[in-house]
Amino acid sequence: MKTKHLAKLFGAFVVAVVAAAAMAPLASATTPAKGYEQFAGCPSPSENPIITSCQHSSIYGGYVKLGNKEVPITSTITLSGGTNEFLEHFSYNSKGGLSAVKLKVPGGVIGFTGLTWLLEFLGSEALTLYAETQLAGTPTIHNLQEFTVPVKFHMINGVLGNNCFIGSNSGPVVWNLTTGTSGKLKGTPPKVSFQEEPQEILFAKEGKYVDNTFSAPGANGCVLTLFGFIPISINGIVNSSSGLPAASGTNEAVENITTEVAGSEVVYP
Repeated sequence: MKTKHLAKLFGAFVVAVVAAAAMAPLASATTPAKGYEQFAGCPSPSENPIITSCQHSSIYGGYVKLGNKEVPITSTITLSGGTNEFLEHFSYNSKGGLSAVKLKVPGGVIGFTGLTWLLEFLGSEALTLYAETQLAGTPTIHNLQEFTVPVKFHMINGVLGNNCFIGSNSGPVVWNLTTGTSGKLKGTPPKVSFQEEPQEILFAKEGKYVDNTFSAPGANGCVLTLFGFIPISINGIVNSSSGLPAASGTNEAVENITTEVAGSEVVYP
């Protein structure tokens, strides 16, 4: 592999760490070459001709704390897509983007809302709560160890309605993630290596990205429907129980990430 191309890959890997930019995915996806199947979410030249590097990231650990609620990352969240050589464009096809992973929220709906009386009607099984992280805007790359990404969190349980979120596209939670120091948190740069055989892939392993400076907005769209037909907004109740909105310094994001990067020309020869 040429030095110029390797440099391009090294610069590109951090884009996948962040997340796919908030662009509509393309309608179809081309099959990658053998050994590059993990890059299926990267647009092929026929799908997006300006893409030069393909990325696949695995967010395999860490946690997110908003207000007084902390959610551990217990299932791997994957991210795949591609970028151009100037890191100013990131897109993904129908097989890419940020995977929809539901993470279990400790304390469930009761802990989230403080409405203990719900146990009498529904029981603890029906009150299990999940959080799904979604993109709420376009990430910004500052350098290899610092970037900004806006997100929102879908709180999933039928008791809360179908549109209960913390953050939104117009008012996102904005992470300024770093492998350096952020407030009381300290990150760790990834271990970067490159293999030429059997595939040409750049690895950035076990990076720890942190942010202790972002603020978190209050809940929106959380609705409790009484007797099956009387909807009541419980945003205020959720906020009071969960310590939201929460100012900078009270929230935390810690993400353990491993990323793989390969040139588009080898993924789609």
